Amino acid sequence: MRLSTVILPIHRWHEGGRAHWRRAEELGFHTAYTYDHLSWRAFRDGPWFGAVPTLTAAAAATERLRLGTLVTSPNFRHPVTLAKELITLDDISAGRLTLGIGAGGNGFDATTLLRSGEVPWTPRQRADRFGEFVTLLDALLCEPAGKSYVGEFYSATEARNLPGCVQRPRLPFAVAATGPRGLALAARLGQAWVTTGDPKLYEEGSAAQSLDALRRQLDGLGRACAEAGRDAAELDKVLLTGFTPEFNPFLASGGGRPLDSVDAFVDFAGRHAELGFTEIVIHAPVPADGPGFDAAVPDEKVFEEIAVRGAAQLAG
Repeated sequence: MRLSTVILPIHRWHEGGRAHWRRAEELGFHTAYTYDHLSWRAFRDGPWFGAVPTLTAAAAATERLRLGTLVTSPNFRHPVTLAKELITLDDISAGRLTLGIGAGGNGFDATTLLRSGEVPWTPRQRADRFGEFVTLLDALLCEPAGKSYVGEFYSATEARNLPGCVQRPRLPFAVAATGPRGLALAARLGQAWVTTGDPKLYEEGSAAQSLDALRRQLDGLGRACAEAGRDAAELDKVLLTGFTPEFNPFLASGGGRPLDSVDAFVDFAGRHAELGFTEIVIHAPVPADGPGFDAAVPDEKVFEEIAVRGAAQLAG
């Protein structure tokens, strides 16, 4: 199992931001992701920087660390402009970029661009757009010499993305999905699949119920891959932590929450490795005086111990 991290885009680059990405590389994380939102949760009233410029700066500040979004969505992106940014970032990073991509949710991303009187897309509408968005983005990156397309939601006229991605035929997609339509899309176009578990279980569920829900999601991915003529083993299975019941500070934690210690984390990660997950992602520490996010974020000491000792135990 690989160990990766999420670095929230909340740090001014020359006031510690650069150091967070360099430290992630020094600690040996496989990938460092950042969230691609316009703003997010309680961080809305504080610093929050753009994902693509942040990753571009991180690419210049690191040499080995893979970089990625977790996740980009159609809520405020268009496939044509996004494709151009992605081939540029893939070039600057020398082929170290992974695109985490999902259908998006009901947060600030879904409302910031609305006109007065407009309402956010429904889950079905988001799923409809997501399928077309990922399909067109795949074509734009795989056909850099020129792509024209007219769909229900998006269009492109001789969109060129030369010279194309450094990674061939394009950079990898990590598709976030839990429902049948999203899983089918991951099976068709993804090189990885991403989940945070079942969000309904965070408030009142148990660790056992969460594992059962994740097992069902993995089974659904397996069926989708079979229908697409793919071996599910071809896809990496990525768990973004912080959103399952084990991280809820108000629920009974048994032997301690996963980020309380290296042993607690290794136990948590090992159970998910047994399910079939190949990559687990933890959040990097945030300022102690920042918005409450304590249950999902380790303190600095535990974070570094997990990165070094925990990763070694999982690899073994």
